[in-house]
This record gives sequence, C-alpha cells and structure tokens, in this order.
Amino acid sequence: MDANLTSPPAPSLPMQQALNLAAQAMRITSPNPRVGCVIVDAQGQVLGQGHTQRAGGPHAEIMALQDAAARGHSVKGATAYVTLEPCAHQGRTGPCCDALAQAQLSKVVAALTDPNPKVAGLGFQRLQAAGIEVQVGEGAAQAAAQNPGFLSRMTRQKPWVRMKIAASLDGQTALTNGKSQWITGPEARADGHAWRARACAILTGIGTVLEDDPILDLRLCANLDKSPRMPHLVIVDSRLETPLNAKLFQHTGPKAQTPRQVWIYCAAEHAEKRAALEALGAHVTVLANPHGKVNLPALLTDLAHREVNELHVEAGNKLNGSLIREGCIDEFLVYLAPQMLGIGQGMANWGPLEDLSQGVSLQFTETQLIGKDLRVLARVLG
Repeated sequence: MDANLTSPPAPSLPMQQALNLAAQAMRITSPNPRVGCVIVDAQGQVLGQGHTQRAGGPHAEIMALQDAAARGHSVKGATAYVTLEPCAHQGRTGPCCDALAQAQLSKVVAALTDPNPKVAGLGFQRLQAAGIEVQVGEGAAQAAAQNPGFLSRMTRQKPWVRMKIAASLDGQTALTNGKSQWITGPEARADGHAWRARACAILTGIGTVLEDDPILDLRLCANLDKSPRMPHLVIVDSRLETPLNAKLFQHTGPKAQTPRQVWIYCAAEHAEKRAALEALGAHVTVLANPHGKVNLPALLTDLAHREVNELHVEAGNKLNGSLIREGCIDEFLVYLAPQMLGIGQGMANWGPLEDLSQGVSLQFTETQLIGKDLRVLARVLG
C-alpha cells in the first residue's frame, strides 16, 4: 500500500519493539488484547520486555518486569513503552498499573487508552497518582490495527467480522456445478489458515457443512505450536440440519491446543435434534428474525457476550450475501486467482441494487501476492 502523506510519525524504537512483541501474541491472547511492553533506562537500553500470555497468564507489563528482574536490572526511574493502557482491575490477573507503580517507574508511554469500561483511563489515573508521568498516542494506529476485535467488542459490543473469499479474477468462487477445489494455490490456502488462527471463532453456514463437510481447523497453518487455542466454530443453521456425523465434530487438535466449542444458531426449536447435537458437545441457540432465518446481528451480539473478538467467515455466497445485506461485515480478505471462470457462483448473493450508491463502499488497505494469487484486504467504510 502506498504511504499516506498524512500518516502520523513512526513510533520510537522502544514503542516499535513493543508493537513487534504484541504481534508475537497474535494467536494466543484471546479474549484479551495483544499487548507488548518494553522497559528502557534513561539511555534507551532495554531492561526488560514481554508480551501478554494466554488468558489467565501474565500481561505484557508483568512479563517485562519479570524479564528485567531475571536480567538483574532495577527498573526504578525507567520508562515503560506499552501498546495498551495498563489494566486497573482485578480480573484473571492483578492490576498492571499497580505493579508498574510498585516498581517505581518514572514514565509510561502507551499507544492506546483501554476501551474496556473496567479500565478506560483508570490505569493512567492510578499511575499519575503514584507520581508516574503518562504519555498516550504514540503507535496508536499500529496498536489499533493489531486489536480490531477487542476494540470492536468493547466499543460496539460485537466482534470484528472478517469475510474470507477465494475467487477467480472475474469473481467466481465456484463453477455452476459447485466445484471449487482448488481455485487458489496452496500458499493462499495456508495463508488463509493463518488468518483463521488469529480469530476467536470461524463462522460458516449449513450449506457449506452439507456440501463440503469441512473440518475448518488449522492444519495448514505454519508454526501450529504457536496456536495454543483452536478457534471456536459457529454454524448458521436455520432448520438445524447439521449432520451428527459431520467431520467438524470429529476434529481433535494437538494436545497443546484448547479444544474448540461448536456453537450452532437456528431459527426454531427442534427439541430432538437439539438434544442429539448437544450430546455431541454443541451449544444450540435459537435466534430468529421475522423471516424465519437466523437473526445475524443478534448472533454477533451473542458472540460478543461469549468473548469473541475477531470472527472469521468462510461461507457460501448465500450466507455471504445475507451478512453483507445485514451490515455485519467489517473487512474482506479476498484471494484472487489468476484465472477466469466465466459463469459460476459469485462471491456473495445479494441485491439486485437499483443504484450504484447502494453498494458497499470499501477502502483497500493492503494488496500482496501470496504464491500465484493476489491477496486483497478491504475495510467497509462508514
């Protein structure tokens, strides 16, 4: 992507190091945000550093303090660069702002204010009350880009929804007979699994389950050992047709991974089938709209209550169209193959529109060749 001439200045070296550490936590911290922390002395030498661990484990600030202690460094009078406001509440771990205050740092530079209502400036207030200087805003854009789901869940009470599509250059995701394997190359498919790995949950529709019987796991993901959790699986299934012998129930991840849950959303109660699915470990929720389909906006709200930050969509063109029509999509992850397929199944079945102004306006944020295919990231405007 071309450089934006109005972009803010690049972050300082310590903040960039903290952002790099946060990136290393991309697959592990959910539902917590990805945060990095670097503590430096007056000469800019690194005393300690770290990133947030799995939920229930130490946050970035604690990891950095422990690293400094392990190196034999005192952090009294030092500066901490952290990509999110230090927490100020007792959750699975203690307040990080208090730990920094007890360590007697002189300054904290944070990229973002934490939008969590339990924090939301309280961390900064307690640091300042302890005599610690606070500076906010450096590296904010990069930190926000690392945590779209957490920020969305805290400010909009719904996940950040990313729709993944693999298509030919003329926009076809399958032939008219349904054949689609494989439009894109192995590099693009592996890259798609990497995007799955950073999500809290993967959403698909009953059409895909019945036609493809997918596993929807991370088997093509590089460095699978760095994905200690398996994204949960969400199925939109209005009539509760999910087969009891579907492969998605047979999946077992590596022992290091947290087992995924299967959440099925339907539009009417089917007591016998529901009991059978729940006996397999699925969680069935009835959420109907006036048209007898699953209420998709309500589904997103429910997923936020389940602490889903990023939702990765891999569905057919019908469900894709419904999600777009209902305004549920925040970002598109599209892999375009260097191939023309003519008449087939498009990316999303919705419309027809009467005017160009009724279309969904997007901003291209990144383009990159992945193997032979072109990966395009585009965010919904407005």
